[in-house]
Amino acid sequence: MNKETLFAVSLFPYLGFLWFLTKSKQTPRLALIGFYVLLVFVAVTIPAGIYAKQAYGSELANVDWLHGSAEMFLTLSNILVVLGFRQAVIELRRTRSPETTEPK
Repeated sequence: MNKETLFAVSLFPYLGFLWFLTKSKQTPRLALIGFYVLLVFVAVTIPAGIYAKQAYGSELANVDWLHGSAEMFLTLSNILVVLGFRQAVIELRRTRSPETTEPK
């Protein structure tokens, strides 16, 4: 199995993951948005890779400006996921009663 096929096939489990996260309503909203932004990364990476091959005759990873631009969406996705879960942890700590947050 080549890397393009593996990349395409991996999309289906990820879509299932997103479906369960969304349906559970337990994932922090900002983190969920971050997981969806990862799909934007995928959607941007595919045409960027095709353009790199046609315009530069090279792999996307070898065209720095194009590769960096596509990777920006991966970075954004990661930041949103981290901030979403960070916000949820802060909120959880805030809602705990004082008895459970005192050191022993």
